[in-house]
Amino acid sequence: MIRAFVLPDYSQIKVDSFDELPEWDNFIWIDIQNGSTTDIASIEEKFKINFPTKQEQEEIEVSSRYSEEDDAIKIITRFINFLPQSEKIEDSDVSIIVKNNVILTNRNFESRVFQEIVKKIKQQPSHYNHALKILIAILEQGIENDADIIEFLSAKINAISKSTTFTGAPDERVILKINFYQEAMIKIREDLFDTQRVLSLLIRNEVIKDDNLEKIRMLLKDIASLIDHTSFNFTRLEFLQNSFLGLINIEQNKIIKIFTVVSVIFMPPTLIASIYGMNFKYIPEFEFQYGYPMALFLMLLSTLIILYIFRRKKWL
Repeated sequence: MIRAFVLPDYSQIKVDSFDELPEWDNFIWIDIQNGSTTDIASIEEKFKINFPTKQEQEEIEVSSRYSEEDDAIKIITRFINFLPQSEKIEDSDVSIIVKNNVILTNRNFESRVFQEIVKKIKQQPSHYNHALKILIAILEQGIENDADIIEFLSAKINAISKSTTFTGAPDERVILKINFYQEAMIKIREDLFDTQRVLSLLIRNEVIKDDNLEKIRMLLKDIASLIDHTSFNFTRLEFLQNSFLGLINIEQNKIIKIFTVVSVIFMPPTLIASIYGMNFKYIPEFEFQYGYPMALFLMLLSTLIILYIFRRKKWL
């Protein structure tokens, strides 16, 4: 699908292929979602641009994710998709090119970020009269999306911390949830660092005007604040994880302790039973009338002595 916006009223055009787009020159934003190779090639030819390849999107070097060439700004940035119902989190890259007051975005996923941007443009079309403003708005909406996910995960982590008691057998599901939230925080931190690098390089561009400069500075401060928040959440998750792992070790030690105590308690009676179970002809108590009761008494007495010693030592 290709979604195009035209000035001055930001009329929206949705088409399935590039051939269906009208031959207009007042496009300000063309958003390509799951575009075919033919459509992407046609758009590249029309606007004299080159979208990053899949291999370039996977690069982590700053020079690969942000570049300025031929009066165009080329950006590869990452967005987080989070589904609270299924608690699945995914990160996807989107290619953004700004050239001659036209912004082109190429993505292979549906994102809440772009849905919200379209709503904002429809509400205040005059505010987004330049491609750079749309670019900054997209990055800003990505940060807001990350902030909402962090807020949601923080509430979940807080609920785990409050509702979980460290008594009784540990719940394995809680450990799995903690691992999931840790992975989610890692993805969000990577996304924030990626956006931070892009904004730090964008702010140095000479085409950025004063009003946009101030906006970018505010976004960088917001990112720094969110990164600190993710660090706090990550520390909290590590504490919860270590506490539960320690509880599991304690429970395992208790089980091993029970088996050890039972083994030690039954060692003396077993020894006595083994001695009197020998098949030697001359055993002193062999002809003794009360030999059997005496053997049972010795086994019981040895057991009670072991139990008494364990209780004195407070091992039981």
